[in-house]
Amino acid sequence: MAETPTRRPPITGLVLTGGGARAAYQAGVLRGIERIRTECGASHGPTGNPFAVMTGTSAGAINAAALASYADEYSKAVERLHRIWHGFQAHHVYRADAFGVVRSGARWLTLFTVGWALARWRRAKPKSLLDNTPLAELLAELLPLERIPSLVQRGVLRAFAVTASSYTAGIHVTFYDAAESQKPWVRSQRVAVPGRITLTHLLASSAIPFVFPAQALPFDGQDHWFGDGSMRQTAPLSAAIHLGADRLLVIGAGRLHEPPGEKRAAGGYPTLAQIGGHALSNIFLDALAVDIERAQRINATLSLLPAELRAHSMLRPLEMLVISPSQRIDDIAVRHIAALPSPVRTMLRAVGVSQSMGEARGTGAGGGALASYLLFESDFTRELIALGEADAMARADEVRAFFHWPASGMALPGAA
Repeated sequence: MAETPTRRPPITGLVLTGGGARAAYQAGVLRGIERIRTECGASHGPTGNPFAVMTGTSAGAINAAALASYADEYSKAVERLHRIWHGFQAHHVYRADAFGVVRSGARWLTLFTVGWALARWRRAKPKSLLDNTPLAELLAELLPLERIPSLVQRGVLRAFAVTASSYTAGIHVTFYDAAESQKPWVRSQRVAVPGRITLTHLLASSAIPFVFPAQALPFDGQDHWFGDGSMRQTAPLSAAIHLGADRLLVIGAGRLHEPPGEKRAAGGYPTLAQIGGHALSNIFLDALAVDIERAQRINATLSLLPAELRAHSMLRPLEMLVISPSQRIDDIAVRHIAALPSPVRTMLRAVGVSQSMGEARGTGAGGGALASYLLFESDFTRELIALGEADAMARADEVRAFFHWPASGMALPGAA
């Protein structure tokens, strides 16, 4: 009599999206999930790592790299990530002193004024609004990326991936390190490249357009200039699925659905800050919402098919747990604009960022959306961490069901 084949356990993937300083929220969610795991006595083997596949984009790529680098001591990795975000200051990420801002931001902004002629005469070639050299130094100190290939080979991780957008070729690229001979995939305007993930990959993935400088990476036999991975990212869930994940924990950095009711319209012509914040929100937030809705529609369609048809379909259902902010981060940001270093605040004021009552009421008049991506200050990041942890705890039942953890206090057999 033939034996029934043993079904392998599902592979869980973690998807962390971009959003600059907003990514502090992800640290709070992950910490909340660890609290839930500890309270119910669940275990994930000797390493404690529940995610075989980790993928990240932009600031989410940096968070994912922090977890992947220490995936063999996952709980400590989560606490380490929490400490970093809890104590953040802008000067850890970009030059926030007056001289540094003048060299980068003020020089760059002259191109939007009559000063462009003088700048051209002086052969000024500003690369970005801000100089993120401090971030490169911080990541080099904190992230032992060289550990990841070994962790992948040992099976602690199945795969780790980050994404970036090629300014040179105009396509979206996923760079990944996987233990198995995972074949690269090619889709419309997006491709995958296997190999070791380096500091430059993280800087490229998190290079917010106009704000941080592009990075050069080898691709297709030559060096390409890469920017933020959220640009032209039409399918944020795709990389984790291609790398074998059957179910996904997705942590966003912005509300996926606004509450009902109309917002009061802001008077006057929109400022550059409003337009810039709107553009960045489109880059960082909209694609995720669309991809999640697409996956939900596929799940609904597959559920209507008979079992024999589902078995022959190239599509498969995808279990997802999506956690995103329960509050508008734009509104939180405007309360903390004063925490920005004075030179940065002065520069942003020139494009319309202000701590206005209009912004606090949700009109967008003060440029809170734009500020939220640059507010690497502990007053702001701590509030986002607290929000993330609270949002995770509020959904503790869903978290336990997703990971198949027992109710609190009911430890699984053999749980440490």
